[in-house]
Amino acid sequence: RQKADERGWEVIALEVMPDQVHLFVKHDPKSSASYVANQFKGFTSRVLREEFPHLKSRMPTLWSSSYFAASVGAVSAATVEKYI
Repeated sequence: RQKADERGWEVIALEVMPDQVHLFVKHDPKSSASYVANQFKGFTSRVLREEFPHLKSRMPTLWSSSYFAASVGAVSAATVEKYI
């Protein structure tokens, strides 16, 4: 949420699971989905590695380079929130 606030984005829903994170975020139309995903991944990686230094030696990268992004349009925002 800190990164979202910094960028003026709104986190609608967030679910953290052992092997993935679901994030429903409202962002400005000038920011691409890949940019938004990259900002969250980079920020959380940096914060977690500062808090847990042992992660640096155990894991070369914290996040994989993959992500899934879709826009709300075919379904309602309420449906996406319920899924997350």
